[in-house]
Amino acid sequence: MLLEYFQMIDRVEAVDLEKRTLVARSVVPAKSPVFEGHFPGMPLVPGVLLIETMAQASGMLVLAATDFTSMPFLMSVDGAKMRTFVEPEAVLDIEAFLEHDGSGFAVTKAKITSGGKKVCDAQLKLRTMPFSEIPLGDIVKKRAGEVGLMDAIAAQRAKAQGVSE
Repeated sequence: MLLEYFQMIDRVEAVDLEKRTLVARSVVPAKSPVFEGHFPGMPLVPGVLLIETMAQASGMLVLAATDFTSMPFLMSVDGAKMRTFVEPEAVLDIEAFLEHDGSGFAVTKAKITSGGKKVCDAQLKLRTMPFSEIPLGDIVKKRAGEVGLMDAIAAQRAKAQGVSE
């Protein structure tokens, strides 16, 4: 997790396209310039970055569900609840569930837990735009590969083929 670069997902652990879910994990860094101002003497991950973490997991799920045809952009956050503080070195487990995808929009429910305790949750709405209309496809696919999304998709497909044989 590189807070100052908005790289919030360290690793995609699993994708289940049939259940429309994604599970990811991130570890909050011990040090970050973000903590210098939030808050001096009591470093905490800003809530907005926790929302961004859920949005990125949701976006990865949309990418997988659409086979990388569309880029998801966060449009709105509904019912967000911050339930506890997140300190440096916390291990975050992120889950996203795709409720709707179509008509240029996707809706997810996402949550973060740490050590089995609820951290936050929200419903997220994302606008999806075809990669043919925006110049981000290669960058997004590269990042998806770096965090293991491609491996998780391949594992899910292999598991599905093994079950159906």
